[in-house]
Amino acid sequence: MSVRRLCAAALFTAAAVFAVPAVPGYAHGTPITPISRSAACAGNGTKTSTAACKAAKTATNGFIGAFDNLRIANVKDDRVSVPDGKLCSGGLDAYKGLDLPREDFPSTAVRSGQKLPIAYRGTIPHKGEFRIFLTKPGYDPTKRLTWDDLGSKPLASFTDPALTDGSYRMSVTLPQRTGRHMLYVVWETSSTPDTYYSCSDLVFPAAPAVKKTSAKPSVAPVRGSAAPATSPATTTSAEAAVEPAEETAAEPSVDPVLASADSRDDNTNVGHWLIGGALGVGLLTIMIALLSRRRRTNL
Repeated sequence: MSVRRLCAAALFTAAAVFAVPAVPGYAHGTPITPISRSAACAGNGTKTSTAACKAAKTATNGFIGAFDNLRIANVKDDRVSVPDGKLCSGGLDAYKGLDLPREDFPSTAVRSGQKLPIAYRGTIPHKGEFRIFLTKPGYDPTKRLTWDDLGSKPLASFTDPALTDGSYRMSVTLPQRTGRHMLYVVWETSSTPDTYYSCSDLVFPAAPAVKKTSAKPSVAPVRGSAAPATSPATTTSAEAAVEPAEETAAEPSVDPVLASADSRDDNTNVGHWLIGGALGVGLLTIMIALLSRRRRTNL
């Protein structure tokens, strides 16, 4: 073979090699709506200049892995493979800055009852299941995320959603929440051994403030009307809450037994006086009779 033919064959082989794109063996992806911490802060992220992303980079020794490559191979149980406090990084050192318990990571404003659209960027299409979790009421964003914060069951799950405009698109209805919460997405691919993890910060409206009211003084009711309820801060005694009725002279109570005894005593006294009077009259009559008889005898 001539030198010219050898050169032509070499050029043809090189062209064929470069014409075939390198195909990665694994799928890649992360949520971009609502924006995830990896999409915001990791390599090629869109919010890397924010204070939280800078802190995350510093915590990861100045380097965070690619935004779409936060994955673990051969996961049998998420809660075993990913330890508490490391859910946002998947337990990977290259992403550990994403676990920082900060309240200034790029976030998405939402509201309870909203149908939240989810766009999960898929840089390499693959089939699999998405499991969507939301932190429970009472979640404390100043602490590292744990599996207990997410509850035992996902808010929703989707198998093989369509890839549209470069993203897997889903939606979930958000339950009642207030304040800052975390949307946690697990993507377990079925055509590769990899499972992907991501944290998206959500901000619900704050709970309404409870108005403090001063205690109102109790008001005496108009005579004849029902007494109003008194507030805890005011007296509840009957004398203070209810206006007393007009005072009237009450007749003394009389024991019927004593009254009967008194009546008998009075009757007895009267009888004694009558008997005494009769005896006196009789004695007086006898004395007068004796005196009259003596006088006649003397005559």
